[in-house]
Amino acid sequence: MGKKRVMVPAKELELSTVKYEKETIQAPHLMGSILKLFVRIIEIPIIGSLIISYMKKENNMVEMLQNTEIPEKPMFKPEFPPQEAEPSVVIVDEEGEPTDRVQSALKCLPHYDPASCWSGDTLPSFRYWKIRDFAYAYRSKLVTPSKIAEEIITLVEGCKYHKAPTPLLISFDAEDIRKQAAASTQRFKEGNPLSILDGIFMAIKDDIDCYPHPTKGASTWMHEVRSVEKDAVSVSRLRSCGLIFIGKANMHEFGMGTTGNNPNYGTTRNPYAHERYTGGSSSGPAAIVASGLCSAALGTDGGGSIRIPSSLCGVVGLKTTYGRTNMGGSLCGSGTVEIAGPIASTVEDVILVYAAILGSSPEDRISLKPSPPCLPILSSLENVNILGSLQLGKYTEWFNDVHSTDISDVCEDVLNLLSKSHGCKTIEIVIPELHEMRIAHLVSIGSESLCSLNPDIEDGKGVKLNCDTRTCMALFRTFTASDYVAAQCLRRRIMHHHMEIFKKVDVIVTPTTGMTAPKIPPGALENGESNMQVSGYLMRFILAANLLGLPAITVPVGYDKQGLPIGLQLIGRPWGEATILRLASAIEELCAESRRKPASFHDLLKTK
Repeated sequence: MGKKRVMVPAKELELSTVKYEKETIQAPHLMGSILKLFVRIIEIPIIGSLIISYMKKENNMVEMLQNTEIPEKPMFKPEFPPQEAEPSVVIVDEEGEPTDRVQSALKCLPHYDPASCWSGDTLPSFRYWKIRDFAYAYRSKLVTPSKIAEEIITLVEGCKYHKAPTPLLISFDAEDIRKQAAASTQRFKEGNPLSILDGIFMAIKDDIDCYPHPTKGASTWMHEVRSVEKDAVSVSRLRSCGLIFIGKANMHEFGMGTTGNNPNYGTTRNPYAHERYTGGSSSGPAAIVASGLCSAALGTDGGGSIRIPSSLCGVVGLKTTYGRTNMGGSLCGSGTVEIAGPIASTVEDVILVYAAILGSSPEDRISLKPSPPCLPILSSLENVNILGSLQLGKYTEWFNDVHSTDISDVCEDVLNLLSKSHGCKTIEIVIPELHEMRIAHLVSIGSESLCSLNPDIEDGKGVKLNCDTRTCMALFRTFTASDYVAAQCLRRRIMHHHMEIFKKVDVIVTPTTGMTAPKIPPGALENGESNMQVSGYLMRFILAANLLGLPAITVPVGYDKQGLPIGLQLIGRPWGEATILRLASAIEELCAESRRKPASFHDLLKTK
């Protein structure tokens, strides 16, 4: 019997007593035939439950969930206190037309002359083409969406990006792309593009519906039991703006992993280093954007699944406030930690796509009472003053708990640059109960994932899952109803701690991940891999945004000594997307000169 532990109420916790404890995960690193054998053993009713029970005790999960008295009431989904209005923003109508919101977003962006990029002058450093570059090229008849479509189709088919062993896409239809591009080309010919996003190419993660493609969650069977009749809400909004969808992007099966490993279709490779992971679970979307194939992609994020691969692939990824976007038509739409959000090569492109997809579901409007969605006016003269007034919260011991000091050093340099260039102040903070937060998130996302997939698993589909997914499911089955309620009590505690921090600071800053892109072990490709130590590093700074529903963004800020991208994460107040987007834009500008071209990159707008 474990000894009872009693937590003091969150409001009475003395921060001076909080000591940072480095995360240690007790779990074996398994792959290949050893992983297959392990899965078979843990699925044996009595033996398996004993093994998992032992591992849970080794990782202090039993003590936390079953032997601890938690005084707070459960919080079954994020509950936010009222928030103050953000300065220098434009409020957009979430019930209005997506094209109107995109037009509002366009007016918020700083002045930019795309024509200067076509002058033939050599640019000082590598840069990605922006959405505004493509729009200029289309309007000026320098190129058409149909011409770009043919380039993308040639690249996908020539490089076999739609086939094993290294696919970016797992559903691809060249004729459907040509049809969409022809319609867009005609609109430009007639002088009537739907929006700045018309003719822009985009990939959709394979857990979001995009008709007529099937939605598989990168499994081998989900499309057999769930048909796609129409676009997901977010995809429908994007389509109304004229975006062209190139297909369904690869991902970690059902989002249950942080690396992007997928034996079903092949593992997406990092554009900066072919022998390394992209990160997951939105592996395909991040790699497609980083490699220049698309301006943007749509991903989902329940445990860092947008931010981790965006960071590892050197692009921008936005995790919105929980409930800010409508999850209708996605496989993970019924959970309490997931959102759908954009991945793009630049912050301004993230803003444009975010403007199109935002808008809460009717149910979330009732329960969450969201603040009106707003966008930062980056073209405003006030922008510099607002940046200078921002207070950034940094928990130094946590910030520095990384696999390589390259990460913390690069991120620290950016904070110093922000202070020097804009006057942003960095304030030392303490975030209590990080271990408890990790457990609460694991129990929440695990229980909700199991609930979603269990009917099909019980119907015989479980044996068709990948080995690492089956390992996760075996763990999730051991969570009890009381474990889930305890996790929600912890959620309320941790929400209190963060809301207290946000009384002192505007944004919490961390590295996005605790390590750069890990190497892919050759033995992990055929049957997958279970490496909880790597997952721990990749998720180290991620989970508050998911468990508490807070907005967060990752911005590329530099590279480690091996040339692998490093991301800085900004976590904002509830509904505070405008503030983190404003700060992300400033950081991007400070780091623009140091941006490097990936080893695998396709220049779709070749200037002569």
